[in-house]
Amino acid sequence: QVQLVESGGGLVQAGGSLRLSCVSATRTTNIYTMGWFRQAPGKERDLVGVVRWDGETNYADSVKGRFTISRDGAKNTVYLQMNSLKPEDTAVYYCAASRAGYCRGPQCMDYWGKGTLVTVSS
Repeated sequence: QVQLVESGGGLVQAGGSLRLSCVSATRTTNIYTMGWFRQAPGKERDLVGVVRWDGETNYADSVKGRFTISRDGAKNTVYLQMNSLKPEDTAVYYCAASRAGYCRGPQCMDYWGKGTLVTVSS
């Protein structure tokens, strides 16, 4: 099974930036989509952004223009650059990967990291 490890979370002031990283701890095959989701206490786990194998991206409306998802040369590595952070961005951020050719929701993701906490203070 694919093992995903997130890093880069922490405490930041509103308006600041963070860069999250996600790397597979094991060699992967047939991973077509990778992305980020977030979950605040008492809320559903929601899409932040995903990137497909060919570079196509999709973002939640709440982060468009502020967050950027990207890949390195390997299909099993993904980053999330977060700018202009707001207190409402506070959540546990989860890296995810899918064998589906097109996946934009948590229900079609096959593998999950344990999450990294991002806290944005006002």
